Amino acid sequence: MRSVFWLLGLAALAVALAMLVGHNEATLTLFWPPYRFDVSFNFVVFCLIAGFVLLYAALRAFAMLRDLPAQAQRWRSQQVERSVVGAVMDALSHQLAGRFVRAQSAAQQAVDQLKGVPSGHWPRRDQLQLLAHLLLAESAQSLQNRERRDDNLQAALDPKLSRSSPEAHEGALLRAARWAIEDRDADAARARLAELPQGAARRIQALRLKLRIARLGGETAEALETARVLAKHRAFSPEVSRSIVRGLALDALREAHDVAQLETVWHGLDADERAMPELALAAARRANHLTRRGSDEQDRQAVSARVRAWLEPLWPDFGSLDGTQQCQLVLAMEPGLEDLDAAGLARLEQLQRQWPQNGFLQYLAGQACLRRQLWGKAAQMLNQASHSLHDPALLRRTWRGLAQLAQERGDETAAQAAWKQAALLD
Repeated sequence: MRSVFWLLGLAALAVALAMLVGHNEATLTLFWPPYRFDVSFNFVVFCLIAGFVLLYAALRAFAMLRDLPAQAQRWRSQQVERSVVGAVMDALSHQLAGRFVRAQSAAQQAVDQLKGVPSGHWPRRDQLQLLAHLLLAESAQSLQNRERRDDNLQAALDPKLSRSSPEAHEGALLRAARWAIEDRDADAARARLAELPQGAARRIQALRLKLRIARLGGETAEALETARVLAKHRAFSPEVSRSIVRGLALDALREAHDVAQLETVWHGLDADERAMPELALAAARRANHLTRRGSDEQDRQAVSARVRAWLEPLWPDFGSLDGTQQCQLVLAMEPGLEDLDAAGLARLEQLQRQWPQNGFLQYLAGQACLRRQLWGKAAQMLNQASHSLHDPALLRRTWRGLAQLAQERGDETAAQAAWKQAALLD
């Protein structure tokens, strides 16, 4: 379409010239005393046009000659820029390929070339220098040259360079935090993350580093909260998120130093986390362990009530628990059997009737009856458990209970045989 308009314009110009000079008999008289010149008007027009063209060409040629030094300087600057960009790309390629020495050499070449270029000479000159220093620091970290790494990191974090590329500055801070974690310096890593802007600190990469820093520094509560945020943002797969959160929650429960702190940690868990069998069992075991360290009767009863409340959601799905979890559930419930009320005992018997061949429920029901001096039912349950249990600890307790029952009814022979079976399992 543009060529059509050009053709129409040229045609209109040709028609105008033809109309102007086609039958023009006008003349132009020039006086140069004592001479007189009569010149055709058409000739004068063509001379003016030719003079304008020649003058324009001369001015353009003069401008080009005058601009030659600037063009040469721009050409040299472009060559240096291309060389620097190529060196940075080579450094990045070698870094990704694991050739850290070559990456270091290429990045150092880019830095050396940039030293002779003033700041702001190119639109991205400062950004290239920041990236070159960062690649140098990354290669030095891979080669365990911490002194060179720190020098180039400080150069990359120079405020003059950071203003040109805030994103690269944030990347340098994230890298610095990761290197501090690799050096197992939690304080330095936390300080680097604190330098990030508020928006960058909420990114998934920053949260991952925050999780690692919290775990490195032993801040289990902070690590757990960060893991929840990462799981919410789907930074991990659902299975991995569940595993990480479960592991951190288990650590928090194990680190509780008294029952009050343990209860605070438990109530700090989400509803989905409290429904995990592993966490409920761990909380119950920790509570029983803390109670054994020395507590009066009232405190023991209160802890038993808490343990039963924590384990309550596990009983409806008792059949879906694996053997290890069923064993742990029985061991967690056993210390509180003395405080079990009639409703709790009835429910335990109901569960035992629901799974009559389950040795763990037979053992728990037998111990509950033994504590309430229901000798006949206790002997029946424990005898069944002695044939179905395979856990040495529970089986040893089962034979001890049978020995006590035999002594209660005066059967010394049966008592000695039961004590012998218990001793063989020690």
